[in-house]
Amino acid sequence: MTAYSLLDLVPILQGGTASQSFANAADLARHAEAEGFARYWVAEHHGMAGIASAATAVVIAHVGAATSTIRVGAGGIMLPNHAPLVIAEQFGTLDALFPGRIDLGLGRAPGSDMTVARALRRTLESSPDGFPRDVVELQSYFADDGQTGIRAVPGGGAKPELWILGSSLYGAQLAAALGLPYAFASHFAPSALDEALEVYRRQFRPSAVLDRPYAMAGFNVFAADTDGEAELLASSMQQAFVALRTTGTGVPLPPPVPGYRDTLPLQARAMLDHVLECTAVGGPDAIRAGLKAFIARTGVDEVMLTSSIFDPAARKKSLAIAAAAMRHLAA
Repeated sequence: MTAYSLLDLVPILQGGTASQSFANAADLARHAEAEGFARYWVAEHHGMAGIASAATAVVIAHVGAATSTIRVGAGGIMLPNHAPLVIAEQFGTLDALFPGRIDLGLGRAPGSDMTVARALRRTLESSPDGFPRDVVELQSYFADDGQTGIRAVPGGGAKPELWILGSSLYGAQLAAALGLPYAFASHFAPSALDEALEVYRRQFRPSAVLDRPYAMAGFNVFAADTDGEAELLASSMQQAFVALRTTGTGVPLPPPVPGYRDTLPLQARAMLDHVLECTAVGGPDAIRAGLKAFIARTGVDEVMLTSSIFDPAARKKSLAIAAAAMRHLAA
């Protein structure tokens, strides 16, 4: 059976507040747990008007306290923004609070534009080029092997599940070399999906963590009772992507607009078609068909679903339809 999980960007809704977003996140995580999702991830983004998960470890603690069995974690932490010791301490703390439930996905992008990235850098020398070194240093803290000469407390001996994230061949190669599970961000950057998965599987080296490759890929779902209703729900995400390309920082997630895509110029529609290539929009039959085709294409072990929908109740229903589709495919 292909496992299914949830990526939540903890959207700040137009007219809403971050406090409401965090309450929605806890409610959504409880819902995902009841629907059989394997894990719930939030992502590190900074300076983004519509995303509330900048303090990623804090949000994970909030969600962990609201749930009991689902794995919770980061998809991901942008490691070049942080000293590995700090991340070891943060996720060592989370592992102590929620043992056996914490995931730590690691990415090398800044999670924002370069102005914000410069404000976040721990030193002037810190850069994505040091990403592999930082990953190995982080592993050393968790292993408590003394290689750094410093002990992470908490952190030493902690066992969060480490993942390498990516949207290019770089992450695939690193995950393969380290023998770690790999997650591809096809929900917004689908271009290199097939090649990255092939590289990861071909170059994979067994490790103490994994004896065989384990791959996940992101997939957008906008599900409702009817195709027309689902298309309306999807217009909020479409507006957000267009705004992000226009402003660079995005906007709070806007309410849906009927026929929004048809009002856009050809170039904007082409952009949306590309960015949202790995997406299913529609009623239950369309969702089942979309997920079946995506799994057949990629052969992934796990699908990371994401569903940025303005109305929290409609979002929960969308994910329930997607979960039912995954159970149907397994049967």
